Amino acid sequence: MATWTPILSLDSSSPLMEQLIFFHDHTLLILLIITTLVGYLLLELIFNKQINRLLLEGQTIEVIWTILPALTLVFIALPSLQLLYLIDEMSNPLISIKSIGHQWYWSYEYSDFKNLEFDSYLIPVENSQLYNFRLLDVDNRTVVPFNSQIRLLVTAADVIHSWTIPSLGMKIDATPGRLNQIKFFLNRSGLFFGQCSEICGANHSFMPIVVESISPKFFMKWIKKQI
Repeated sequence: MATWTPILSLDSSSPLMEQLIFFHDHTLLILLIITTLVGYLLLELIFNKQINRLLLEGQTIEVIWTILPALTLVFIALPSLQLLYLIDEMSNPLISIKSIGHQWYWSYEYSDFKNLEFDSYLIPVENSQLYNFRLLDVDNRTVVPFNSQIRLLVTAADVIHSWTIPSLGMKIDATPGRLNQIKFFLNRSGLFFGQCSEICGANHSFMPIVVESISPKFFMKWIKKQI
């Protein structure tokens, strides 16, 4: 029997999430430098009168205070724009999956395979087993192959929902009458948990998402069993 590793934290499980974490650390370092510099200058302004006169008077300091923030914004904007491009890029997906949000469960359709669709409901606490996660596990998981480009088409049947899995860096709205799409790429096997991130009604907290990542070989076996 295969052993699955549940991914409950924000540890990256996809190349996109790795880039998001890198961008977060990159921006945090810039903010740390700015905070340290401004704090040091504030102390100098309070206790050093000569520095006070230098920082408050003269055209040179005005030029420096204009150029430094502009350069800082450039160093933040370039990786940010690259990430936005990677999120929106859709290149040769191996399979397409359609997810439909309902009050309060998810439906899935594997568009590349005939008659393969199912509903995914939360497992109630009274029916859960020892290996189930409370209020996070579902009766039918979304099975996908790892090391493969997956395209997810998301919509809703009633109100606005949000299909979200933090460890994959995925968050996309499910809007009635509109078909949104996002791609993802899993680089390891495991169980990846998420939840609806849009307040969609009384049972908003009870429509979790579970993606099960397996090898392409076992994925084809799973497809044959379902068909």
